[in-house]
Amino acid sequence: MSNEYRLLHTMIRVRDLDKSISFYCDHLGMDLLRRKDYPSGKFTLAFLGYGPEESNTVIELTFNWGQDEGYDLGNAFGHLAIGVPDIYQTCEGLEKLGVEIPRLPGPMKHGTTVIAFVKDPDGYMIELIEKK
Repeated sequence: MSNEYRLLHTMIRVRDLDKSISFYCDHLGMDLLRRKDYPSGKFTLAFLGYGPEESNTVIELTFNWGQDEGYDLGNAFGHLAIGVPDIYQTCEGLEKLGVEIPRLPGPMKHGTTVIAFVKDPDGYMIELIEKK
């Protein structure tokens, strides 16, 4: 069964679609794979990732037209994780761009994996994991 199933995407709601696309594409190196307006539903979907949807898991950004207030991020969702080749250099570059880094790069508290956490424009936590 595991060969028949595949994780396709994770959806998060965003308040400023262009700002979020810029964050994920310009700051984290993703590509905008597709974007479509749904006027009858008053929302726009944008799919971003590191490769084609046919073979990669992607992020679906949902922009609900007229959403003036921020979303309640709740306490159930944890974070998205992205592997990066040099976490210290990545965080240095993100910091220069004004990206908030609530957890600076370094080894995990209970392990040796080097991680950091950054926040996207809506406050979603993104874990960066150094992959060499």
